[in-house]
Amino acid sequence: MYVILFDGVCNLCNAAVNWIIDHDSRNVIKFASLQSEYGRQMVQQHNLHGEYMDTIYLIEDDKVYNRSDAVLRTLKHLKGIYSLGYGFIIVPRFIRNFFYNLVARNRYKWFGKRDVCRIPTPELKAKFIE
Repeated sequence: MYVILFDGVCNLCNAAVNWIIDHDSRNVIKFASLQSEYGRQMVQQHNLHGEYMDTIYLIEDDKVYNRSDAVLRTLKHLKGIYSLGYGFIIVPRFIRNFFYNLVARNRYKWFGKRDVCRIPTPELKAKFIE
């Protein structure tokens, strides 16, 4: 099982979660918002300090990946053509993260923000850790 920690009030982040759910045909990825109790516990447990709300995290085998590493490793776990996106791992991290950080800094301005974290539908509740 892999766990993605995301900003639960970010519209872009929520759209990304929906996209991953739609393409996780093996059903191996779980989700938790960074604002949830579980998310806060993981931040504490893995010493994710600083601007931790400005990134997505992938917890894989108790190892934590963030920013573009988390995105690309998530693609690796999807079936089909999307897994080929992992090939971008060959692009140096500082270049990948430059673009990641640009979007992360502007995500609320470009995509908007919710007042509260997403509440999964009953059908999707099993995909989320509360």
